[in-house]
Amino acid sequence: MTLRTVLTLNSDRSVRSGSTTDLVDAIRRGADLRIGTAFRHNEHIDTRSSSNELIEEVAEFRQTWLLDDRWAAGIMTLRMPVELPEGFGPRPSMSFFLYNQDGTQAIARPYLDGQPPTGTRGPSPLDDMSDMPRYHQFDSFDAGTNAPSSNFVYDFDSYRFMVNDRWREVLSHDHTGRPISGSVEALNEAFLRGAPVKVAISKFGVGLVPPGETAPEHEAFIHCGSCYYYTEQKLFITGTHPAVRIKPAIPLRYESGGWDFCWLVARTDGQVERWRCDPHTLAFDRSTHRYDMRWFVSGE
Repeated sequence: MTLRTVLTLNSDRSVRSGSTTDLVDAIRRGADLRIGTAFRHNEHIDTRSSSNELIEEVAEFRQTWLLDDRWAAGIMTLRMPVELPEGFGPRPSMSFFLYNQDGTQAIARPYLDGQPPTGTRGPSPLDDMSDMPRYHQFDSFDAGTNAPSSNFVYDFDSYRFMVNDRWREVLSHDHTGRPISGSVEALNEAFLRGAPVKVAISKFGVGLVPPGETAPEHEAFIHCGSCYYYTEQKLFITGTHPAVRIKPAIPLRYESGGWDFCWLVARTDGQVERWRCDPHTLAFDRSTHRYDMRWFVSGE
């Protein structure tokens, strides 16, 4: 894997090097995203500690978003909370951290342990972060429920946006499966050689937009797991990695009722079956949809 840094921001999130254009161009091409930061142990992990040790982090953003063809964001979809340096955090949950190209951040945390909620849904008071002056919380939602979320900035010394740009688009089709460019045969040939596969789904979050509101055009880029090819029908099918749906906006942000998570079975005839989890109840529901999609392969 070849990684390159396409954008570096200073602590105040001004551009130090590279450009947001380079980042957006890479995400549009299906690139993987990692972001490097650094922070002090007693400023970010344990403010009561005497340790001022510098901790360097590179985080994987398994799902990426492109909005209005000009704005990039990434979400950590596989992360459970850790409590450095020992191990995991106090409660099992998912840590759906979100970073925008301007360095603004967010967290949505569905708990997985079934504890009863102590709060109600909707806007919540800001957390008391007076002992963490680099942390600036903008808002908070659903505190005390099974799925709290908030939007914030932590002033890291720098933010390095790194991409693995070794992906190429091999098929684009509309929601009926009509090819726009490339071919399903090219996708299948690469898959049979063991190439990783990724799918970009257009308008993935539109179902979270309330009636009467408008939303930017958007694509969500999601890694594929097992893949299957029906040789007579020439139909390619994949079961994806977990994905976070979020109400599309610039910048991308969490809000009450504006996100959930799911798994998908996506097909090159435009059909996508969604196995959705309600983050507040952990109840699952199944639905079938049709989307315009683009398919990418890597490692060649």
